[in-house]
Amino acid sequence: MVDSQYYLPNDIGISALDCREAFRLLSPKEQMYAHYLSRASWYGGLIVLIQTSPESANIYVLLQKMFRAQAPQQLEEAATAAGLSAEEYQAFLVYAAGLYANMGNYKSFGDTKFVPNLPKEKFKALVWESLAFKQSPSDMEALWGCCCEPLYSLEDKQKQLGLGEKGITAYFSGNCCLEDAEFAQKFLDSKNLSAYNTRLFKTEVDGKRCYEVRLASAEKDNCAVEGKSEVCCGRYDFEDAVFSVKRGDYAFLMEKVCQNLEKAKDYAANENQKRMLEEYTRSFKCGSVDAHKEGSRYWIKDKGPIVESYIGFIESYRDPFGSRGEFEGFVAVVNKAMSARFAQLVSSAEVLLPELPWPPAFEKDRFLKPDFTSLDVLTFAGSGIPAGINIPNYDDIRQTEGFKNVSLGNVLAVAYATQKDKLTFLEENDKDLYIKWKGPSFEVQVGLHELLGHGSGKLFVQDDKGKFNFDQAAVRNPETGELISSWYKGSETWDSKFSTIASSYEECRAECVGLYLCLNKQVLSIFGHEGEDAEEVVYVNWLTMVRAGLLGLEFYTPESKSWRQAHMQARFVILRVLLEAGEGLVGLKECTGADGQPDAVITLDRSKINTVGKTAIQRFLCKLQVHKATADVEGGRALYEGYSAVSADGTHNFLRLRETVLLRKEARKMFVQANTYIKDDAVELVEYEGSAAGLIQSFIERFQDDAEEVATQLLEMTCVDSSCWC
Repeated sequence: MVDSQYYLPNDIGISALDCREAFRLLSPKEQMYAHYLSRASWYGGLIVLIQTSPESANIYVLLQKMFRAQAPQQLEEAATAAGLSAEEYQAFLVYAAGLYANMGNYKSFGDTKFVPNLPKEKFKALVWESLAFKQSPSDMEALWGCCCEPLYSLEDKQKQLGLGEKGITAYFSGNCCLEDAEFAQKFLDSKNLSAYNTRLFKTEVDGKRCYEVRLASAEKDNCAVEGKSEVCCGRYDFEDAVFSVKRGDYAFLMEKVCQNLEKAKDYAANENQKRMLEEYTRSFKCGSVDAHKEGSRYWIKDKGPIVESYIGFIESYRDPFGSRGEFEGFVAVVNKAMSARFAQLVSSAEVLLPELPWPPAFEKDRFLKPDFTSLDVLTFAGSGIPAGINIPNYDDIRQTEGFKNVSLGNVLAVAYATQKDKLTFLEENDKDLYIKWKGPSFEVQVGLHELLGHGSGKLFVQDDKGKFNFDQAAVRNPETGELISSWYKGSETWDSKFSTIASSYEECRAECVGLYLCLNKQVLSIFGHEGEDAEEVVYVNWLTMVRAGLLGLEFYTPESKSWRQAHMQARFVILRVLLEAGEGLVGLKECTGADGQPDAVITLDRSKINTVGKTAIQRFLCKLQVHKATADVEGGRALYEGYSAVSADGTHNFLRLRETVLLRKEARKMFVQANTYIKDDAVELVEYEGSAAGLIQSFIERFQDDAEEVATQLLEMTCVDSSCWC
């Protein structure tokens, strides 16, 4: 079969997210609120299929039809009749579970395509033998015809997400390249329009470039409507091209999101929640990012809710240009014990921020104390579930109004559990320490990363009226000693300026803050670590980071010289910085494993973390912040892309090490989530087993009431644009 990088192994880890106790403790009103927010999130999450690849929605519908006619256990009989072995049927189930968990046929973490680990003719035989095919042969045959080629295709361009020749993306029509993305950004900036909720389609008419900017919205009309003046739909001549701004992308799903948010509003706990949901609904109805920002402002003001949620076009990791957000919606319940520790960290923030290695002028004028809670996830719809979140991602709001930090406790509990025999690239005596302290150290890192990483640092801005938020005559660049000579102007943002490197660069800055501040005894004490235990937490946190830097090589594509995952690129950069620090701080050597195959071992000298390590991170972190604060794209790119380079030259052959990492990689875990239903005016929670069959079952039951309509609409949305990727 194909390279193991492109399929999911039969023994992939699949865990159920436990939220029964957290949900049980909610009042009936809170349960209703959580239920309708979950429904809104799940419908919105289907948008990710359309954002990911041209074929994802077709594959999803094919699988849904098969499993709705026969649950996984029943379909197994058809598989046997079709000539599939037990291993091949398991591979089919794992593929289906993977498609559901990633909301598409590209991995949410790494953006690599995955294909079924069974022959194409066996997959087809199973489709033909299925009850769904027997009930509706022409429909199923047509569906198979739509997706059988892209389902298995591993042509170079289709191996990963990317723009132009670098890969596949559904944020742009297939004829768009980086220059089109940059040109469209110029147009959007000129109209003060955010790219967050858009996709871009390019055509040519009479030799003239024509671009359609499509806004995600339930409404399809494009005329000016009262209360919608902030969205400038219409046709515009711009330089030597024509732009059309239109509403109605994903209209059916956006309408479903709005309907459920309206219902959730009846169970809101306070005025802030009501206003928040009103603004979100307005945003999703007419395609206004400004309305979503307004909703986010009310969300920030809603301090310490029992049921926490956020929804919309949030993270821009998967847009190859770095400006468009993937749809995401989560609903979670507060874990009070862990949240108490995070609250203590927030209280100490004003003492800890001055410890960061940049001058006071480069820090926000005042620290906006955020909510920082540990949550147990009930629902997380989108392409994958992170361990922590810092939102909103609107820099203008974060800089002046605030943000919230969220650590997802029940995700952390299962995501990072590791068996010793699967632990790669560490010396034996480090493995036991790693297993014992990985959880506690990661909790500290997530806390610092989200709160003081993403929550720190000022951007120098000149607003539309020409006013500066810093003293031009006094503030100097600590790297050069000269006065500040560059800054953000007007509608420019961090994402729009730093575009393709913005996400990874910012993740790197936040990771460095975590490494740097975990050396602080006060921080360790907040998390309950003192004395020798505190030293072990620091050691394992730094060891985890250098190992993650090596593991990050899996997410680098040599052919296009590009990174496919923001966090892993960031960790590789940090590994390079610490290797460059020298003095034996970090060791990385290639060797032969006990199995006779290539292997590698990474080591960390704990006696040098507080000296050599701290100094290296201190210097690098200051540079990252200075380039970011001053909108110095050229300097920031040179620094970051220099450390991101993967080559065979120098002390370490990273291209060869990448092959070793791929040889020994462990597949990322998948999560099975519960469903909620209303029965006799009360909300019921239904949980599923942590297996491929359990994950599939949860998706079969997720859209019971309108499954056929959802399938029809998904196929229609995909069909309308199918020619854009031919």
